Amino acid sequence: MPQLHFLVVTIGSAGDLFPFMRMALALRDAGYRVTMLGPVQHAPFVEPTGLAFHGLPADEAVLDHPDLWHPTRGLAVVWRATRPAMAQVPAFVAALPHSERIVLLVHPLALPEADLCRVRRPGLKVAAAYLAPSNLPTVHDPLLLGPWPVPHWVPLGARRWLWRRLGEALINPVALPDVNAARAAEGLAPVSDLIDTIVKVPDLSVTLFPEWFAPTQPDWPQPLVRTGFPLYDPMPQAELSPEVARFLEAGAKPVVFTPGTGNCQAAYYFRCALDACARRGLRAILLTPHRAQLPAHLPTPVLWQDYVPLRALLPHVAGLVHHGGIGTTAEALRAGTPQVVVPLAHDQFDNAARVGRLGVGGSVRAARLTARRLEKRLAEVVGNKAVDDACRNVAAQCGPADLGPLCERLASLFG
Repeated sequence: MPQLHFLVVTIGSAGDLFPFMRMALALRDAGYRVTMLGPVQHAPFVEPTGLAFHGLPADEAVLDHPDLWHPTRGLAVVWRATRPAMAQVPAFVAALPHSERIVLLVHPLALPEADLCRVRRPGLKVAAAYLAPSNLPTVHDPLLLGPWPVPHWVPLGARRWLWRRLGEALINPVALPDVNAARAAEGLAPVSDLIDTIVKVPDLSVTLFPEWFAPTQPDWPQPLVRTGFPLYDPMPQAELSPEVARFLEAGAKPVVFTPGTGNCQAAYYFRCALDACARRGLRAILLTPHRAQLPAHLPTPVLWQDYVPLRALLPHVAGLVHHGGIGTTAEALRAGTPQVVVPLAHDQFDNAARVGRLGVGGSVRAARLTARRLEKRLAEVVGNKAVDDACRNVAAQCGPADLGPLCERLASLFG
């Protein structure tokens, strides 16, 4: 029988990479041939695992783009930054031996190119892996259109109209010129709506988050496989550095602040963090690889680190203030750590809302962030018994994701 070959394709930061790496390793451990395709700068994470890796071009200058973290214009920045990498995927697939049976396991933004791969490999199978609930379109509650929640009383017909208007205004003008140009080059007809098109591409859809975090919606694509959070730590045995250990031992549990490792536009966020902590007498750990965002001199009860594994750090802190990326959110849920989410763009608003509904924290939109608002959220979350109890209850549900059934389901796409 022809060999089964899984191509795992992702984009973005390490937070996007790690869940796909976890799935790739599970497939390899199940005995399948696996190749990862991802941004070339992530090779140091992948290569030590022994996974076959094909680096795709990445525009790291995008981190400085002023609209990267804009709540409505951010998608256009991400889309344009990822197109050169995604354009390489069809040629890579076409060059593989025709004796192989190929399954593409891809990030949703790679679905237009996955569809093109079928032109040259008609028997190819496609599975889409959705990192966060907001990556899956729905008109059902809870419904956020970017930062704007849609009230529960709005009827379904109006919700569908709102979705169409959102696509017509913010998504299709950005994406369709590229998508249709690539389709025309392969002799395919143009499409009129990106979301309606890509949800029909996969043979299987996979959620990389559990049912208790986001229940399955009636209009999510089928067939659908649910998993837990496929958290991955590139250094699972890593311990806290002596500097961090000494800081933790020197006083009360600190609050950790991170705007995301890829965010180099967070100087105001850190000013608010320092001011809010000073007002409440809190100790703090500031996490960012971009030291220039911080004041040259930090007060004594504050420690800066470019990176600390959250798995090792979070059990020792009083709370986590972060951007609402799904990976960071999941790490805090696993550790049972109270959260304050400061969402900027993309899936972060929806993740923040779910943190609030679970009772494990609160949020304040980055566009409305002030030191006083952040201080108020910290007062509501840190040391709150109800929040602590909710965190413990959620952590008990947040065990390691069992990816065995997913591997079997992916392999069964060829019967």
